[in-house]
Amino acid sequence: MKWFVLALAFLAFCLSPPMARAQAADPRARVVVMSAFPPEMVQLRAALQDPAPTRVAGVDFVAGTLEGKPVVLVLSGVSMVNAAMTTQMALDHFKVRAIVFSGIAGGIDPGLDVGDVVAPDAWAEYLDGDFLRSKDGQFNAPRGTLPAYGMLSPRPVTVVSPDGTPKTQEWFAADPALLAVARALPPADLKRCADTDHCLAKPPRLVVGGHGISGPVFMDNADYRAYAFGAFNAQVLDMETAAVAHVAFANGTPFIGFRSLSDLAGGGAEGQVRVFMRLASDNSATVVRGFLRALP
Repeated sequence: MKWFVLALAFLAFCLSPPMARAQAADPRARVVVMSAFPPEMVQLRAALQDPAPTRVAGVDFVAGTLEGKPVVLVLSGVSMVNAAMTTQMALDHFKVRAIVFSGIAGGIDPGLDVGDVVAPDAWAEYLDGDFLRSKDGQFNAPRGTLPAYGMLSPRPVTVVSPDGTPKTQEWFAADPALLAVARALPPADLKRCADTDHCLAKPPRLVVGGHGISGPVFMDNADYRAYAFGAFNAQVLDMETAAVAHVAFANGTPFIGFRSLSDLAGGGAEGQVRVFMRLASDNSATVVRGFLRALP
């Protein structure tokens, strides 16, 4: 009889949903801290205490404590589909208090410089839209509310909200409470020099607010940079964060993204990202560590 009961218990465990099993093993609510690729995670991983790795469908998650808070660190992978997939995986396998993204980005706001860290109020998917039909040398009118860039016409996406209602979203908002914590952060000691030969003209700063946009391309074009700034009134452009914000919205999970500028998305010197990638990665991680310390 005892073995029969144990067998039933084991069968129930195997058939239970993955999130239920993960929460049974680790009931603590954790902050998921994501970066896209390894250089962005170096500082965060080095500071993690009591690391407990687990692999889910080939993706490595590392639970532990960071700045006194229970967290799970994970690399989303580069680009939108990878980021969306990994975000949902984290939500399915852990009890998630909030999602925080830390990484690098291209700056498209002329008022920002390399090294600055930005935590936008909202994110949009700038390449979700239409390729417009051309007739007599002219493109058809855009269906969305934003101006087109040649044949490229952005428009909102439709997503099912947590209550099951389809909603058309142009922007996916960061959580107001998390933004309030970010706004109250004391000045951080952000890096100014990548090496002895490459220093920034002025100290980097944290900017909370504004817009971020994401799409599945590495954007390094001055003309499109100018268009994106004007059309979206955005400060930063990257390849993952809007996808994470989209999935967080669909699951009703608080989210915030921190992105440090490694380059100016075509508005600066060629190869800028290779010089300042580590500096920007560390600046974003420094702000995120301060943010975690400040979380209630």
